[in-house]
Amino acid sequence: MRGFGHTGPSPWTDLERPPLDAAVLRHDLVVPGGLWTSLDVVTETGSTNSDLAALAREGAPEGAVLIAEAQNAGRGRLERRWSAPPRSGLFLSVLLRPTGVPVERYGWLPILVGVAAAATVSRIAEVDTGLKWPNDLQVVIGGEERKIGGILTELSGGAVVAGLGINVTLRTGELPVPAAASLTLAGAAVTDRQTLLRGLLREFAEVYGEWRAAAGDPHASGLLPAYTARCTTLGRTVRVQLPGDRELAGEAVAVDGDGRLVVRTADGTRHPVAAGDVVHVRPERPESA
Repeated sequence: MRGFGHTGPSPWTDLERPPLDAAVLRHDLVVPGGLWTSLDVVTETGSTNSDLAALAREGAPEGAVLIAEAQNAGRGRLERRWSAPPRSGLFLSVLLRPTGVPVERYGWLPILVGVAAAATVSRIAEVDTGLKWPNDLQVVIGGEERKIGGILTELSGGAVVAGLGINVTLRTGELPVPAAASLTLAGAAVTDRQTLLRGLLREFAEVYGEWRAAAGDPHASGLLPAYTARCTTLGRTVRVQLPGDRELAGEAVAVDGDGRLVVRTADGTRHPVAAGDVVHVRPERPESA
């Protein structure tokens, strides 16, 4: 990793994308009795998830936060690469050790991250943000659903490392794929990354505390209803690409107590799906008379 002593040329001269102030963030967020125990900002790294996973294997405590101004080997679900210009988004990972929560409920953590992130963006940036199952952050621009962020969680050293990437100020020509977007392109009222990050980590700490206090129960903690309220997949006709080149098509009717998407096929059978790549199928437009 390189720190802020880096004196290289142009990648760090975009005045519309100021660097994060780690000292201020630590002062505001790393407080006695709080969830966050350390917070570091690095100029560039391969993957914040990989870096924190290594620390987890060494026994690092819960509450470590690692933020990168740029990642050159960021990963998303299904090993997809995630890349963006320096300082154009929030790219971070947090280290969690959910004491008192059964391991079988750890699968709710990416959903929890998504709920906290969507709530923060909706409240601070004033951009209505939905969650495509299981945990892509979506906005609607010009009637089209566009992805502004994604989440990846991994087990390491008995801990969970949860990574999050959100596109904040990407311009149209910087988007990795046409289906992507950013808060700027969605007309956000606030794009200051310092403000968004502070709100996000506080929101996450609150939701995580409630979930952990309920021993990870998605009903008792309120996590399941909070997720279903924002899930853009429910009520939609979907195609789910399953492992082994299989496909399931039907209506997404629920998210069950294990966080699985329940798809009802044409014969009325309900299929719980634990993992897969979901495609939202647009309703067919009636032919004009």
